[in-house]
Amino acid sequence: MAKLVHLVADYGEDDPAFSEVVHRLKSRDRSIQVQKTSMPRFSTIATGFWINQLAVNNPEISDAAVYANTAPRKHDEEAQKQNSGEELVYADIEGGLPVIAVNSGYSLSFIKKNVKELRKVDVPSEGSQFRSRDYFPEAVADILNDEKDSVGEKISLENIPERPKNRVAFIDGYGNIKTSIRHSEVDMREGSPVHVEIDGVSKKIFYESGTFSVPEGEISFAPGSSGGSDPFMEIFYRGGSAAEKFGKPDTGQKIKIQ
Repeated sequence: MAKLVHLVADYGEDDPAFSEVVHRLKSRDRSIQVQKTSMPRFSTIATGFWINQLAVNNPEISDAAVYANTAPRKHDEEAQKQNSGEELVYADIEGGLPVIAVNSGYSLSFIKKNVKELRKVDVPSEGSQFRSRDYFPEAVADILNDEKDSVGEKISLENIPERPKNRVAFIDGYGNIKTSIRHSEVDMREGSPVHVEIDGVSKKIFYESGTFSVPEGEISFAPGSSGGSDPFMEIFYRGGSAAEKFGKPDTGQKIKIQ
């Protein structure tokens, strides 16, 4: 039976790095099929958002896992000898796909409440600039085959920071701004105007129950397509790109709501 790996990484759209990592995974197990998902560079918020969506909020299937690598190496601002970086960890997910990911920034924050157990993966954390190709794929393939010799000591969930609030989490291909705000965290009356500011750009938009619940040319603030039963809010411009309306903000930017 074919096995599925969701490869979530900040290599860049169509970067050959994806091809190299896929090659290493398949050299370990030819039956592995890889679905690539590109993240904005160094964005652990976007990475965490999509780890959550792929591992928790899609139907659980057997022989599948999420393998994520966004490693900005910001755990220590000093010079990193031997290209040392954040550690690779294994997360056993309640009712979802297992996650093998670099424990960097907010990469695991969106799934923190779903993690049953977090363990270190015993692979080198230094010695290569391209650890996700040179060291990690062998362990990922073995874990997918239920060979967990590389899964080591247990790590406290306190090592995972909480999900960041009121941030730009991701901007999709339509220019919709996916936020880190859960629908349950919003207490507004449907149709009410909301002043939203992102990176100095302020707009009047409307809180709605659905993204398309505004006329053409207006911007809605509504539950989006990601996040499962308690979806994340999206800023949606009907007829164009919300991201362009807000000056094309980067992921991680703070969102001020009044």
